Amino acid sequence: MLSEQCADRLSSARSHRTAMMTDTRASPLSPLKAAIIQVTPFEQNCTLVWDEATKVGAVIDPGGDLDRIEKAIADTGMTVEKILLTHGHIDHAGGAAELRDKLGVKIEGPHQADSILLDNLEKQGEAYGIDGVRNVTPDRWLDDGDTVTLAGHTFEIFHCPGHSPGSVVFFDRDQRFALVGDVLFRGSIGRTDFPYGDHDALISAIKTKLFPLGDDVAFICGHGPPGRFGPERETNPFLV
Repeated sequence: MLSEQCADRLSSARSHRTAMMTDTRASPLSPLKAAIIQVTPFEQNCTLVWDEATKVGAVIDPGGDLDRIEKAIADTGMTVEKILLTHGHIDHAGGAAELRDKLGVKIEGPHQADSILLDNLEKQGEAYGIDGVRNVTPDRWLDDGDTVTLAGHTFEIFHCPGHSPGSVVFFDRDQRFALVGDVLFRGSIGRTDFPYGDHDALISAIKTKLFPLGDDVAFICGHGPPGRFGPERETNPFLV
């Protein structure tokens, strides 16, 4: 879970595009900590999440700029256990294959419906003028009801199509914290005008799968500052 100061810290860190966040909520497990590293020309929030006690964690959505991601990993002192992907767009998955090779870890997620995107990352790179992108196949596809473990913490998986057909959300019920990719933003939602987008499916997923988890749930999204479900349910113009 993230503190209320997350958004302010992210805003103040935009000059060097890295934000650190800490949790103070009591939990049977030691708190999770997180760091956001904005990568690629799209300023995508690659996120590091790790257990405060063990320093074991994951890289979420390594879209590119791997030198910056690797430096952030070293700065935190964390040991990367796995790579997690929320969906298959280039700004989220463009560096996943190379980082997997460098770290010797496995990739989990997204849902297999995004294979059409992950199998064509190189073409996405050509379209956007981004070099060095490789297609990637995850070691494990994820679906509704699956769980992902990370340093003793359990993340529940919610398949939330709409922005992409295979978008997934990672939810830690104990720490009241979600990694939502481009499904939901503060004050907005993911674009659905890309190929394979579905506006109605996205709205339905947010309202029927995410909001019932609770207004207090904090989230890190793929672009922009973190937030909480409650304010989005009450004031997000795309959802009220």
